[in-house]
Amino acid sequence: MKTNIIYRLVLITMLWCFAGLSAQTINGINYDTLNHVSKTFDLAGADSFGQTFASESFTYKDKVTGKTIIALTTSKHHNSKMYQTHPQWTADGKYIIFTSNRTATKEDKTRQYYAISTKTHKITQITTGNSYRDFHLSWKSNQAYRFKKNKLISIDLDNLLEDSSMEAVKSPEAYEKIIATIPDTLKPTGMGLDATENKIYFASKLADKLYGIYQLDFKTGVTKQLLEVPFWVGHLQANPYKANSFMYCWETRGDAPQRMWYVTVQPDGKVTNKILYRERADDWVTHEVFMGANQVLFHLMGHLDRLNANKTGIFSINTETDKITFHGQTTDGGYWHCNATPDGKYILGDTFDGKLYRINTKNPEEQLLLTQGHRKTSVSPFSSEAHMHQSISPDGKWVLFNSSRFTACDILVMEIEQN
Repeated sequence: MKTNIIYRLVLITMLWCFAGLSAQTINGINYDTLNHVSKTFDLAGADSFGQTFASESFTYKDKVTGKTIIALTTSKHHNSKMYQTHPQWTADGKYIIFTSNRTATKEDKTRQYYAISTKTHKITQITTGNSYRDFHLSWKSNQAYRFKKNKLISIDLDNLLEDSSMEAVKSPEAYEKIIATIPDTLKPTGMGLDATENKIYFASKLADKLYGIYQLDFKTGVTKQLLEVPFWVGHLQANPYKANSFMYCWETRGDAPQRMWYVTVQPDGKVTNKILYRERADDWVTHEVFMGANQVLFHLMGHLDRLNANKTGIFSINTETDKITFHGQTTDGGYWHCNATPDGKYILGDTFDGKLYRINTKNPEEQLLLTQGHRKTSVSPFSSEAHMHQSISPDGKWVLFNSSRFTACDILVMEIEQN
């Protein structure tokens, strides 16, 4: 009986220790230095602002290409990079921001945003609550912008991450600054931060098949409607190289009649809403991103027989002259997503079966396979496996992408140029 009681007491004490509720010395062994084990990624987590998670990174060599890849997340949760139209790295390059459902529950499935150190791979939760979308990193400083109900706020990531490292995190409001308030009637979808960082652009549904596009000025706090369009506005992105301009798409979750639109706002307030690449009946345009101040990179999909009546692959279009440049195509349905290094030297294109290629912009035939195996069963875009959505670091050295190699979705990173 006495032995059973002692066993139960020890077991209860250990459970308390692993739950992080108290430090313990058990049978003369001090487990304080191992208390980080209670924060491993496979345990259920609570929505706790500023909490940290131990590194879960894993480095391996691609069996086909021999290239080194770092899996930044490997947990059983659904971890995903942000969409490739927006910045992924903090301005100083020390953190990558991603989203995860690691603190979600059956009752509340809200994803949160996390910062992962590019040096230690330690993960920090940087948002809380039930507001998930409309998040944009600053181009110039370690800040993030997001809507909190009808208020646009900035988040001081420097102070938040520093306080988290010292386990001295304050309330979320301590790191927030209210920039402006928009009318309660507007429900922002998408956010583009102007290159000057003194205004944002966003869309809001007005009625069935009617959307408004707005500009919010940081200095005046004035929300101004720029356009009304008779379709669902998606993938709104500001030109990171050029002020007073942004791009959006006619969103259909499939093939739009006319996908890409480019907007410029003149100093006198005049708004120009321009079609980018006027589509033919057998064109399927997708995944547009900026490739310099006056260039937009996009795909002409080739995964259906009817689409191959025209040339398919990765193209770019000059926003001022409408000149179109072909950048290459691959087999088995063609490329899917694309992005370019800031110097314009390389384009990174992926395929439906999870291969990632590096394309030389001066020679479309020069296509180097960097890595493969990231969509193991897919041969089309319409599956539950991860969309790679590759993004390139501001210094042009790294590519970040989603992968289903380890779990349903993780974020991986690799150097673009390796020996």
